[in-house]
Amino acid sequence: MSEWLAMGGHGLYIWGSYAVTALFMIVEVILVVRRRRSLMQRLGRMIRMKDSEVSG
Repeated sequence: MSEWLAMGGHGLYIWGSYAVTALFMIVEVILVVRRRRSLMQRLGRMIRMKDSEVSG
């Protein structure tokens, strides 16, 4: 098992690469969710402004 984790002496590079990739994927998901939330709030404000222009 430890030899498999060491990957023939390249384990640090390989597992480090996996860790960095996983980190970037997690950050990307978080950023997409935040961008979507921000966009939905912005669209809601635009709709309310448009409705107030039409009724006012």
